[in-house]
Amino acid sequence: MSRVPLDPRTAPSFQTAAKVLLGDAQLRKNVRHATDVIQNKRRRLVEEKHDWQQMRESGRQIRAHALQHLDIYLAEFERNFTAAGGHIHWARDAAEAQRIVIDLVKQTGTSEVIKIKSMTTEEIQLNNALEAAGVHAFETDLAELIIQLGEDQPSHIVVPALHKNRSQVREIFRKKMNLPNLGETPQDLAEAARQFLREKFLRVPVAISGANFLIAETGGVCIVESEGNGRMCLTLPETLISVVGIEKVLPSWQDLEPLIQLLPRSATGERMNPYNSLWTGVHPGDGPTNMHIVLLDNGRTDVLADHEGRQTLQCIRCGACQNACPVYRQTGGHAYGSVYAGPIGAILTPQLMHMEHSQSLPYASSLCGACYEVCPVKINIPEVLIHLRNKVVEQNGWYAPESLAMKAVAQAFLSEKRFRAAQRLGRIAESPLVKKRKQNKLQVLGQEEAQTPGWIGWLPGLLGGWTDTRDLQAMPKETFRDWWEKRNEKGSNRT
Repeated sequence: MSRVPLDPRTAPSFQTAAKVLLGDAQLRKNVRHATDVIQNKRRRLVEEKHDWQQMRESGRQIRAHALQHLDIYLAEFERNFTAAGGHIHWARDAAEAQRIVIDLVKQTGTSEVIKIKSMTTEEIQLNNALEAAGVHAFETDLAELIIQLGEDQPSHIVVPALHKNRSQVREIFRKKMNLPNLGETPQDLAEAARQFLREKFLRVPVAISGANFLIAETGGVCIVESEGNGRMCLTLPETLISVVGIEKVLPSWQDLEPLIQLLPRSATGERMNPYNSLWTGVHPGDGPTNMHIVLLDNGRTDVLADHEGRQTLQCIRCGACQNACPVYRQTGGHAYGSVYAGPIGAILTPQLMHMEHSQSLPYASSLCGACYEVCPVKINIPEVLIHLRNKVVEQNGWYAPESLAMKAVAQAFLSEKRFRAAQRLGRIAESPLVKKRKQNKLQVLGQEEAQTPGWIGWLPGLLGGWTDTRDLQAMPKETFRDWWEKRNEKGSNRT
């Protein structure tokens, strides 16, 4: 079942998409409710960890160290994974990763695969590529199954169907699973999904996954999940293909200790993921007989080369920044035009696209810093946002409308005469747009309160963005500087 993928190359700007989604009251209600629930659970579990800040710092150092020596640890992982009977494939970009996976699936002779939830496979639009090659992929994560059957797009890193409520999920299952009498309780919906997927688990011989972490020391692969579908995909199929970003490698087994505690608390508000699966290589009679890992670059080495932007690759995909972001909570994930939504998407997507696309995303933030406060590995997202905004300005050049406007303002501020002239011109230009508002007249010390300046509810052209959602107060007829000078003149005359 194909769907139109989220593609930053063709997606509208964040501002354009967000304006449409802000009108969807049900979506906004669903997103706010879900993120509130997750944040409250997270808050309680974080408060019980008295060493939470030390653990965050430990996680940051582990991820930063791994990225600094990425070449060494990737080579070590390849050596140990291969020695354990696995196969490593390197993919420069999405197209190469797609070709590798399709070839591996074709070699098995099957036309169906089962999939564990994976952001990297979403990133490279693998499902659509498989379908174009005659291979049908069944999503086995409950939220991903909802998205797939509903021909929708994921809205959240951890909870892809966060924007759907129970009644909407029920309607999708009723239609696509042919269950006209399906009940509406969570138990009914879970049982329907279980029956639908169990047959796939027992029959389909190839599984495709991502990975949360790769362990260089042992050649091990780690996947954490909450439903058990991942465990089924990791043990029953004959062939397992994992598509993993090169940044996911960790130096040692011991490095999992803080990260395996930080991730579930930040992602779903749990002390531990119900299913933590770790495997190394092939073992006769136990699990897949063929194991392949596709190590995906797809722009990551370019991000790594950017000293300020490289901390983006520390991300462990918990989604905590999305839950805390006031912008994301109003728009949901679809406005970002990418599988990576929210604050982390606002910095990751433009960098993976080499700043050629998604240039509106670094501006999809109020820079309030809430994302940094909740990030379990202390990615300073506001800092990277400002860094990327600077890149956007540099790429667009001096002739961009915003750049020209800023240069004009700077010139006006450099000269008192020009500044005063700009104020006079501004009052003249705004006069046709100013509207007075009726006010109750108040008596202050026996005199009527002076009427406040009027308001501007509409501005033309590019300036209209300011008045789409707010009114501007008109410029006062007399500036403070003018009033001060008149006051001094009157004082001198009395003397």
